[in-house]
Amino acid sequence: MPETPEKKLPAKDEPKGRPLSGSAFARTARLASLPVGFAGRTTLGVGKRIVGAPANAVLSDVQRRTADQVFSVLGQLKGGAMKFGQAMSIFEAALPEEFIGPYRETLTKLQDSAPPMPPAVVHRVLTEEFGVDWREQFPTFGEAPAASASIGQVHRATWVDPDVPGSEPVDVAVKLQYPGAAKALTADLRQIARLARLFGILAPGLDVKPLVRELQDRVAEELDYSLEAGAQSVFATEFAGDPDIVVPEPLAHTERALVSTWLESESSLAQIITDGTQEQRDHYGEAYVRFLFAGPSRTGMLHADPHPGNFRIMPDGRLGVVDYGAVARLPEGLPPSMGRLLRFAVDGDYDSVVDGLRDEGFLKRGVDLDPVTIARYIGPFVEPASVDRFTFTREWMRAQMLRGSAPTADGMGTAMKINLPPQYLLIHRVWVGGIGVLSQLGATAPFRAILEESLPGFADQG
Repeated sequence: MPETPEKKLPAKDEPKGRPLSGSAFARTARLASLPVGFAGRTTLGVGKRIVGAPANAVLSDVQRRTADQVFSVLGQLKGGAMKFGQAMSIFEAALPEEFIGPYRETLTKLQDSAPPMPPAVVHRVLTEEFGVDWREQFPTFGEAPAASASIGQVHRATWVDPDVPGSEPVDVAVKLQYPGAAKALTADLRQIARLARLFGILAPGLDVKPLVRELQDRVAEELDYSLEAGAQSVFATEFAGDPDIVVPEPLAHTERALVSTWLESESSLAQIITDGTQEQRDHYGEAYVRFLFAGPSRTGMLHADPHPGNFRIMPDGRLGVVDYGAVARLPEGLPPSMGRLLRFAVDGDYDSVVDGLRDEGFLKRGVDLDPVTIARYIGPFVEPASVDRFTFTREWMRAQMLRGSAPTADGMGTAMKINLPPQYLLIHRVWVGGIGVLSQLGATAPFRAILEESLPGFADQG
């Protein structure tokens, strides 16, 4: 990765501000309340079964009550709880409409915001990161955050480069990490890992354990804003002047603060999901998926946090992309084996698909899956790549999740035999998460053409 031009400010000790959303004990108590509440709801469900309520009605009632508590608790916390909630919110398209409807607004909020730090804590962090004279670098500084997320929040300000005397102030976004974020993040994710069964009740087809493990593995990287500044700088350089995408330029950073050029944007993809026109859904959905696929070939990195709040709607119709704390480093771009396997599936050559899955480690030695079974399992998933234009919908996404989680040979019987090699974990997260967002948008896109342009190996056959 080339050296970044932005300012690297001296490292400071961790800010001694108020912990995220109260004490560690209070945070743990809130998360611990989830399984206790679930136990009570399950007991109530058993009682209803005894008096004759139908099984599906009982499950639906338990799911509704569980969703209510889960989304409430995750929405009140930051750290790992908030990050996990945002990751889960991408998959709301896969959740049954009969109980997800009332919570869609809550999930949209998880995608776009979180409770802010008080001004006194913000000032303390600024002093720790930029020194007691921080106001000289920031002639104006908005007290209220412009955006809040899982481990930090963003303020609008003007910034003067301290190394260039007499320079004019420029509009910037100042991203500040919450005091105690490291401890809160690791503690929350450890606690959430113990609650996998509870989240399984909400969406039986979603295995949240790998998601939590992945978030745990990437904690250190996401907490270091120096790494984020480096990744963002590469993206900003490579996408400079792009007709569809704009990336803010990083100007200065510490390990817990990042100053970038300001993007003038009033909303994100989350707002388009809520009330966008079909034209907007198609336009921004296509820009979104093109960016995700173009990143690896242009920068050697894959933006690995695809939730809608990171994709800002610009006045000129472009898509502004922020938050480069989570990236998959792919110096050679996306692996051509992905494109070849997908092309084999599109062409109906499932003998080659099985051979390729074995070669790449998706099928371990001794696992017996024949081409016909693989075709029944994978076939519907490759439909978007099989036609010129495909419309992603919640109904389509939900059908795939239900089919994949069904206790049959075509569902879980096959899924349980397929391994996910570590080198594909982040790619898989972005792929599935991106499809989830497109399904929330209800976007129609030339997905096949995008794959032919940007997925190595896909255009090689056929």
